[in-house]
Amino acid sequence: MKGCFEMFMFLGIISVLAFLVFTGMSIKSIFRPKLRNKKLYVALPLTFIMFCTFAFLDGGNDKTVNTTNKQVASKVEEKKAAILPVVAKPTTVKKEATLALGELKVHYIDVGQADSILVQQGTQNMLIDAGNNADDKLVVDYLNKQGVKKIDVLIGTHTDEDHIGGLDTVIKTFDIGKIYMPKAVSTTDTFKDVILAIKAKNMKISVPKVGEIFKIGNSECTIIAPNALTYGNDNNYSIITKLKFGNKSFIFMGDAEDISEGQILAKQLDISADVIKIGHHGSDTSTTQEFLDAVNPKYAVISVGKGNSYGHPTQLVMDRLKAKNIEVYRTDENGTVIATSNGEDISFNVKPASYNGFEEKVAVKNEATVVSKSVVVVVPKTVVKPTPKPSVKPKQTNSSVMVWLSATGTKYHSINNCGRMNPDNARQITLEEAKSGGYSPCSKCSPPQ
Repeated sequence: MKGCFEMFMFLGIISVLAFLVFTGMSIKSIFRPKLRNKKLYVALPLTFIMFCTFAFLDGGNDKTVNTTNKQVASKVEEKKAAILPVVAKPTTVKKEATLALGELKVHYIDVGQADSILVQQGTQNMLIDAGNNADDKLVVDYLNKQGVKKIDVLIGTHTDEDHIGGLDTVIKTFDIGKIYMPKAVSTTDTFKDVILAIKAKNMKISVPKVGEIFKIGNSECTIIAPNALTYGNDNNYSIITKLKFGNKSFIFMGDAEDISEGQILAKQLDISADVIKIGHHGSDTSTTQEFLDAVNPKYAVISVGKGNSYGHPTQLVMDRLKAKNIEVYRTDENGTVIATSNGEDISFNVKPASYNGFEEKVAVKNEATVVSKSVVVVVPKTVVKPTPKPSVKPKQTNSSVMVWLSATGTKYHSINNCGRMNPDNARQITLEEAKSGGYSPCSKCSPPQ
């Protein structure tokens, strides 16, 4: 094509030169009559022929140029087509990355006034706590229904029975990868059962280190607390973890209280999250305003027993959540709560619950309203703190000594409100009956032995 183009250019130049020469000859013949008869009739036809030849060649040249231009335009379009996918690549890559992440599921299992959370991503599973002693079968059955064969990471947040009660049964039932528990001990039978179950499998406890990272499938978990070696309250030993999956994140608080929260804030750790498992079942000892502001979640989940005697969740915490327009899900109203995420969005299996909490139990006198003309004066409420319920000493009978049992647990007590016992649910039996029933003495209230 390039050779033809050059040939047409050459012939075009020759035609122009010939046209100029013969045009000059024709003009000359006009002014020289002697040459008119001899040259005029030769010059004019030749000039016309050369002009037509030039026009024809020029037209052919235009076609050649047009053909060349079309080919160039076609190549430009091909390059554009090659470039356009590159421009659209970020969206495509984003969708592909989301698909590659898979699906994350976080199950906040309804174990009443206790905690148990199953995290599933890909083929891996993490279990945080396992409810009360009486919840062990419930937790195991739930895990089986979710197709769990192996628990890659097992976390006992702290030594309280309502968190590690079912842990020993879980350890005996499933293949376990790694076990995290805080560096804290307890004299309870519940704690001893967990330790024996771990030893029976020749496993060791991993003590959490703040900043430590481990994977559950494509999700990344970071240990946030505890941040001290010793605490005066077992709850503050709670292992706090933050899970990140794609652009979404979850934080699991255990029973951590304001002291642990304050230490986290002091260290300026990254605790921002989309979903928070509220600490200590919604107690006012946890979820301080400063901590909640730092997490700044969109959703909150509270694991709490329906009609519990502890006053959980407190209205103070619920009001804080409501003020920030945080959607609340709670096991006492919703049952088991399941959060599902693809790394870009989070959905729940149930509708948001209420912001109803328990008020502080105080005696309140009725308001007296005094009306004077158009002014209404409201006399402030008089708040009277209740007198603490006295410890009830065991009854002595002529035949035997009486002791107290809690609604759950394996210890007998000298009083009906030892530790976290609910005096309303406590019952009395004889010391002989307690011993024959397999109950052992509490180390805190020193009952008769």
